[in-house]
Amino acid sequence: MGKRESIIVIPGRPITKKNSMRKTRHGGLIQSKAYIQYETDSLWHLKQYKNKYAGKVRLTAKYWMPNRRSWPDLIGLLQATSDILEKAGIIENDKWIEGYDGSRIVGIDKENPRAEIIIREVGER
Repeated sequence: MGKRESIIVIPGRPITKKNSMRKTRHGGLIQSKAYIQYETDSLWHLKQYKNKYAGKVRLTAKYWMPNRRSWPDLIGLLQATSDILEKAGIIENDKWIEGYDGSRIVGIDKENPRAEIIIREVGER
């Protein structure tokens, strides 16, 4: 049986979780409104993808930003993407991601900021 592969596109400005924190009245930290909206929009968009992965996967994520304002770090983007894919049920658990081969921030696309993600099935846990 061949290994499966999916190509997923999440439209909108990619946002990190870590750099998008805000303080609560009691001194705790929660996600920014911008990240919460990005996650909500992403989860709604990901409902159309039917492939689900329960075992080990490799992930390649390419990010296009709308401008240079608030330029993110790649690790933060990968963490947010992994968490969103898990929350959407596309991957069972982000701990099963074996690698992020070829992932990078590609550059700027003012008209179509996005994350393009390729998920490749590697095998069982």
